[in-house]
Amino acid sequence: MTALLICLLGGLGAMARFAVDGAVRQRWATAFPAGTVLVNVSGSFLAGLLSGAALAGTLGGPAATAAVVGFCGGYTTFSTAMTDTVRLARDGSPLRALLNAAGTGALTVLAVLAGLAAAAPLS
Repeated sequence: MTALLICLLGGLGAMARFAVDGAVRQRWATAFPAGTVLVNVSGSFLAGLLSGAALAGTLGGPAATAAVVGFCGGYTTFSTAMTDTVRLARDGSPLRALLNAAGTGALTVLAVLAGLAAAAPLS
């Protein structure tokens, strides 16, 4: 049952990523992949929040696993972030490429920590 839930939530996460990234691209048409960064940071925060809730015992194991692995896994996209980084470098924007790679890494780690901290009051 957990595997089926992971599949379902993974599909929903991927659809959410497509919608959020598309909305950001439509609103702010830039060469910098702001939509991908937003998706990865918000998904990392959610993964931290859900993981924190699971650690606190307020979210059951299979539900937390399905939500983090399924939804957050389908929603976030490290491969697209790194593809965007290579595209920026190849298009003559090595500084933007570096900022995208380093910034995405740093921001997503901070977002997970923020999610875990936000979940702490739940325990």
